[in-house]
Amino acid sequence: MKSDITNEEDIKILVDSFYKKVIVDPAIGFVFTEIVALSWEKHIPIMYAFWGSILLGAKEYNGNPMQQHISMDKAVHFEQHHFDRWLTLWEETVREHFEGTIAEEAIVRAKNIGALMLHKIQKSRVGNTF
Repeated sequence: MKSDITNEEDIKILVDSFYKKVIVDPAIGFVFTEIVALSWEKHIPIMYAFWGSILLGAKEYNGNPMQQHISMDKAVHFEQHHFDRWLTLWEETVREHFEGTIAEEAIVRAKNIGALMLHKIQKSRVGNTF
């Protein structure tokens, strides 16, 4: 039986497992390997802090992911299928490792974040930033 997401070590397992899938994914891997040139040492601790704040209430994260993705959109031109693939990999990863209330919350929150992000990215293209 799998356990729920309850601590920082669980967040690390989730994030590490997810990004190992993402960077080799044929649909969205290029975003992380070519566009942002993902640095495991730099980017992944930020993702630990982000998801720790979202799922566990940790206070370490203080970034602006919306602005970063709006900036990246100039090179990538994000579309629904990019977010759909990201969400598929996220949900798959969550379900492989965890089950429980917080695990389900991780999936719901990712869907909400993805939908909001795509909406704001699309608005930014016509000059209507957040």
